[in-house]
Amino acid sequence: MSSNVLQGQTALVTGATSGIGKAIARNLARQGAVVVLHGRDQARGNALVKELQAEGTSARFVAADLSDAGDTLRLAAEAGAVDILVSNAGLYEFAPTAATDAASFDRHIAVNTRAPFLLVGALAPGMTERGQGSIVLVGSSAARMPAPVGAAYGASKAGAEILTRYWATEYGPAGVRVNTVSPGPVHTEGTQAMLGEHVAVLDTTNARGRAGDPQEIAEIVSFLAGPASSYVNGAVLFADGGERSVLPA
Repeated sequence: MSSNVLQGQTALVTGATSGIGKAIARNLARQGAVVVLHGRDQARGNALVKELQAEGTSARFVAADLSDAGDTLRLAAEAGAVDILVSNAGLYEFAPTAATDAASFDRHIAVNTRAPFLLVGALAPGMTERGQGSIVLVGSSAARMPAPVGAAYGASKAGAEILTRYWATEYGPAGVRVNTVSPGPVHTEGTQAMLGEHVAVLDTTNARGRAGDPQEIAEIVSFLAGPASSYVNGAVLFADGGERSVLPA
C-alpha cells in the first residue's frame, strides 16, 4: 500500500520492531504517516528507522518497557501529539493456570491491558481537542476461543476488547474512533520461536487452512486507521481465517 491518505498525520505503533507491528508500521509509513516506532531494543529500533527512511518514509524510535506504568507514560509524552495510535505490543506466556504465577499474570495485564489503557488516557484527549483520531488495538482470537492453556493471556486480551467498546463510546462523539482487529494464528518470529519445529500446526487451525501473514493484519489496521473506515467505531474485526467446522463423530 503506497497511497498518501495519511499524509500529515503522526502514528504511534507499539511493538513495532518485529512481526505484525513491523508490517503495520511500514504500511502506515508508506501511506504518508510520520511513524513513531516503539519497542524495547534500541538497536532494532534504529535499524527499522533506517529501513523506513531508505524507502523515503519518515520514522523515529522511542524505547520503553510497557510492563512499567511510568515508562508507558513517558512513551506517550515522547510520542507527542499523535493522530493514530496502534496498540500492538503484546506479551504471551502460554501455560496452564496452575503453572501461571502471580507475577506472570500481572505481566500479561500490565502489557496487554494496562499499557493501552494508559496510552489512550494520555493521547486520546489531544485527539478529541483536534476533533479527530483513530485508535486501533491488536487483540487476539484467544479472547473468545478458549484453550487448555493461556488463560492469563486470553483474559488480558478480552479486557482490551471491552475497553475498545468503552472508548468508542467515550471518545466517539468528539471524532475519535476506537476499534480492534482480532487475529488468529499468524506466522511471525515470535510464533516460530515458541513452536519451533511444530510451527506448521498453525496452518491447521482455521477454515482457510493456513495461518495468517503479518501483512494481512497490517492491511486491516491501515483500513481501520484511515478515512475509508470513517463510520466504523467500537468494532472488533475478526481476522482469523474463519472457524473450522468439526463434523460429529
